[in-house]
Amino acid sequence: MTCSFSRSLLAASLGLSLAFSAAHAFAEPHKQVLADAEQYQPEALKLLERLVNIDSGSGYEPGLKQVSDIAIDELKKLGATIELVPNTPEKSNHVLATLTGTGKAKILLMAHMDTVFKEGSAAERPFHIKDGRAYGPGVMDDKGGIVAGIYALKVLKNLDFKDYAQITFLLDASEETGSDVATDLIRKTAKQHDVTLNLEPGRPADGLVVWRKGSATALVEVKGKAAHAGVAPELGRNAAMEAAHQILQLGKLGDEAKKTTINFTVLKAGDRTNVIPDQATAKADVRAAVPEEFDRIEKDLARVSQDKLIAETEVKTSLQRGLPPMPQTPESDRLMAMAQGIYGEIGRKLTEEGSGGAADASLSAGVGTPTLDGFGIVGGNIHTPEEYAEVASVAPRIYLLSRMIMELAKPR
Repeated sequence: MTCSFSRSLLAASLGLSLAFSAAHAFAEPHKQVLADAEQYQPEALKLLERLVNIDSGSGYEPGLKQVSDIAIDELKKLGATIELVPNTPEKSNHVLATLTGTGKAKILLMAHMDTVFKEGSAAERPFHIKDGRAYGPGVMDDKGGIVAGIYALKVLKNLDFKDYAQITFLLDASEETGSDVATDLIRKTAKQHDVTLNLEPGRPADGLVVWRKGSATALVEVKGKAAHAGVAPELGRNAAMEAAHQILQLGKLGDEAKKTTINFTVLKAGDRTNVIPDQATAKADVRAAVPEEFDRIEKDLARVSQDKLIAETEVKTSLQRGLPPMPQTPESDRLMAMAQGIYGEIGRKLTEEGSGGAADASLSAGVGTPTLDGFGIVGGNIHTPEEYAEVASVAPRIYLLSRMIMELAKPR
């Protein structure tokens, strides 16, 4: 079976999803899936605790290996074959776990093992539960996603469900920083599948993500002239002052109507207080919902930066593009309708949301694979010390993911 043929089957399946949503809004839940999901919640929280209490910041190989080893052990118990893909030049590995069934659909699950938190964070803020929320570094982004994926697959194994051709679980070791290896791996793998369910965290309102902004980094480099700051400052050309001027004017290049933002976050200039700095750099986080906005920002950076505050300084700008935008599409709408119908089986309602955060889902969607994001455990305060996951969302999210796989695998 070719992938194009399989995708045509998926298209037919998605074509019925709106009707599915309406028909299942008040349908009875799948009793065995729900029972297993609820029974697994305490065990899933124990696995989440193990993962959260391991430092696995991007590039921290010892912690990433520990997380990887735990996930691999769980996936092998489910019968998955494992392939490790080196994330060169780092020493960490991406993980491809594959389950083979007897059906026709090829379904890709994605989550990531790295967090934004530095070494020592797990010891400072270990996993704990308070007032119905689990806390700890990476608890919802994205260790909750790893847990949701593993336990959904356990539910399917209990049912002896094999109506899919293939389920691949891709665990990225460098999602937070991005890497060429991960980008190529995700694009290549997504092309071989009919649909992608990304296990980034569920949004605080209990939603799924149907669109995401793309990311880029704007760089402003200023060259000035050094001089003694007290004796003869007029002989210098202050690169720091010029960089500050550029930050103020270039920071206005965003477009609220088009959901484009530019926020300067890193500024470096000089190393001694008594010397006029001759070099300065500033970096900005740029987010856009459509690729054309990156083209505009790149041109406007060069154009506007010609307006200088300090004479005889040199200003150079550039834009380094990261993950592309993930636009909302008819395919993602149909997947969303299917998910809403499934959640309705257990009396819950999904919100439809977008995100300014870039994620691996953008790479999958970018190669034409229908993609829906946010299937991890629900949580909030992402990328902060107060990051949390809602304990009560664990079983419902395992149910949602399990049933979503089952519906996508159905022959039409």
